Amino acid sequence: MKFDLADLRAFLAVADLGSFRAASDALHLSQSALSRRADKLEAALGVQLFTRTTRRVELTTIGRGFVPRARNVLNELESALVGIQDVAERLSGQVTVACVPSAVAYFLPEVIRDYHAKYPRIRIRIIDESSSQVLTAVARGEADFGLTYIGTNDAEIEFRPLLEEPFVVAVSRGHALARRKSLKWADLADHPYITLAQGSGNRFLIDQALALSGDRPRHFCEVQHVPALVSMVEAGLGIGVVPRLAMPANGHGTLVSVPLTNPSVTRKIGLIHPRGKALNPVAKLFYDLLAEQVESRSRG
Repeated sequence: MKFDLADLRAFLAVADLGSFRAASDALHLSQSALSRRADKLEAALGVQLFTRTTRRVELTTIGRGFVPRARNVLNELESALVGIQDVAERLSGQVTVACVPSAVAYFLPEVIRDYHAKYPRIRIRIIDESSSQVLTAVARGEADFGLTYIGTNDAEIEFRPLLEEPFVVAVSRGHALARRKSLKWADLADHPYITLAQGSGNRFLIDQALALSGDRPRHFCEVQHVPALVSMVEAGLGIGVVPRLAMPANGHGTLVSVPLTNPSVTRKIGLIHPRGKALNPVAKLFYDLLAEQVESRSRG
């Protein structure tokens, strides 16, 4: 194949910026020179990577699939050519992490802050979706890895557990239940109850735990994602059951977490990626940093 690394860099610049003009400015090339590089790469591969019109440029399906492969080639080459200290300064590319919304606030901000400080040229993309969509994104290669609580029984997915957390009752600080040391499911029956929608992974865990119980509270409102439920509770609309890590830390001005028993509900949060497939260098750096910080926090 007759193309070189400059052609790959040109391709990724157009893919990232969505414009030949913006990419030519970023690479300090003329648009005609950039276009020749793109044409050369397409000719060498024997496929069409872009769909061009007079107003815009878009990746073809093949082009979208080629983006992560091109990044891997450039990142692996940089890792091989420069010393360990230089990698931190020169490594570039993108890491994509799929994460369930209820885990974003607890796991990601500190990791993103430290990762960006160490590797400022690497872009970070977060896909905050439901547990099933996180699993799908990882399985399809749309995300480098995922942070979720399902996938433990999937033969094609490697699951690395990080911690196990209980579900708690979310109540506003002025609510009658806010001062209770713990609550049973039966205690929720007489209060406006907000639930997660059917199809939610968290709802499945709750339904599983309550399968043989007659204490299932009747809801008046349902939402798709845990952060939305927490916002409803904070607004004083009712109470709800959510994973503990989705709640603010103790001392929050308007929200309280009350332990829930009889039955208790837990979920195991962990990292997932395709079994037998190595992470690319920039994703591995983020994966290791995230795991290290969570495990260090658990020990502390």
